[in-house]
Amino acid sequence: MEVLSRWQFAFTVMFHMTFPAITVGLSIFLCIVYGMYWRTRRPVYLQLFRFWRRIFAVGFALGVVAGIVITFEMGLNWGGYAALTGPIIGPIIGMEVVTAFFVEAAFLGVLLYGDGRVKPRTMFAASVMVAIGTVLSSTWIIMANSWMQTPAGYSTDADGQFQPTDWMQALFNPSFLWRWPHMLLAVLISASMFVAGISAYYLVKHRAREFAKRSLSVSLGVITILLPLQIAVGDSVAGDYVVAEQTNSDGLSPKMIAWEGHWDSTSNAYVLFAITDQANQRNIFEIDIPWFGSAIGAKDLTGQATTPGINTIAEDEQPNVTATFWGFRVMFFASMLLFVTAFIATVLRIRRRLYVSTRFHKWVLWTTPIGILAILGGWVTAEAGRQPWVVWGELTTADAVSQLSDGAVIFSFVGFLAIYLSLLVAYIVYIVRAVKRGPEADWPEEEHDPPSSPVIEPTTDEIRPVPAVRPDAVLVDAGIADPVTSGGALVPDGALSEGVRG
Repeated sequence: MEVLSRWQFAFTVMFHMTFPAITVGLSIFLCIVYGMYWRTRRPVYLQLFRFWRRIFAVGFALGVVAGIVITFEMGLNWGGYAALTGPIIGPIIGMEVVTAFFVEAAFLGVLLYGDGRVKPRTMFAASVMVAIGTVLSSTWIIMANSWMQTPAGYSTDADGQFQPTDWMQALFNPSFLWRWPHMLLAVLISASMFVAGISAYYLVKHRAREFAKRSLSVSLGVITILLPLQIAVGDSVAGDYVVAEQTNSDGLSPKMIAWEGHWDSTSNAYVLFAITDQANQRNIFEIDIPWFGSAIGAKDLTGQATTPGINTIAEDEQPNVTATFWGFRVMFFASMLLFVTAFIATVLRIRRRLYVSTRFHKWVLWTTPIGILAILGGWVTAEAGRQPWVVWGELTTADAVSQLSDGAVIFSFVGFLAIYLSLLVAYIVYIVRAVKRGPEADWPEEEHDPPSSPVIEPTTDEIRPVPAVRPDAVLVDAGIADPVTSGGALVPDGALSEGVRG
């Protein structure tokens, strides 16, 4: 039952996260492009705003629906968790509704339907407020989840229920200070890669080039600027939060040890690929790079440092090694692909070939979802690596789950699976159709009509009588009429000259 509930919750959360991974960054992108239109009045920026607004609107709606389901799931499948953590998690989720949802609800209608109906400054203000709402929403969610990772500012009563003692410590707990910027940067990069991929498609197809060039330039510029910062913040997340805060009684970090993938403490290598066998505490197969683990893990370039093995952790305290290991690998490998993309884009931009390199455009197109995969991989690492705790060091997953029958969980899980997969397919189909339809129809024709040919009004001085032209004159010019004979009689070509000679 616990396993089924965990799988169901993992599936629903990952489905929900697919949409904020796009919409949070897109909301900020909409602010930028509409602000540029308001400032410059260049129609291409309004075209950008209108096209990407449609993608944002559908993703936003699906994300809200999926998020509401998660709230109910916490109470139904995780009754123990809801009852014990309610005094802390409840107000945090409530603040998301009071702040983020109310702000979004107040201005979303203006954003979606105000174009051409309200003043540009009102449209810009609405887009800014919706973006603030999406950022606020993600902020409260990260606060709640970070408290589960590194609980602070609480006490427990006789029934084991968590009671807040210091809300500032609870909200701004040790891991939140690093995880919030890490997640915000992640959704900005993910949305930028999504925009870049679709823009690259239009460049490959030679469609809407001005639209595609602007989108590609802005999105790849954002990735190039933010990705190095994200890698630095991610390293701090690992060092200052996972290794320093999430430790067991022996001072070891099970999450970090699990994502490294070594079972004993004798290796300085970095494991690229592994098929794990947690039951027998070994890797069935692995590919590793000697020395590299010491260099990037312990920051020891001499290669003398070794990574602690998973067998140093009691088996009942070990997280799911396969999920933690591969979640981290998906996140890490995806970030490296993003880094390569940003580097190539920078080189092409310097060489003034960013908009003409078809091979690069195809590469960007095929890597469109890589930012979303990086977010999902990081989330799996964070959640699977925290096990067996749902609130680190205080509440186990076994104590948090509701006592439901296997049949009830299977029934709801299969139902969610069918509905969510249908919604995901529908969303992908919608995006494909919107992309094929293209942004051409979003060009603001009503504001920027193409210039027409000038109309020249004739004056009396320009009007001249046209002399009458005799039909035989036309025939003479054609060489088939005799210019000598009276009346322009028709004779065969050359007959006159023959008669003279005769």
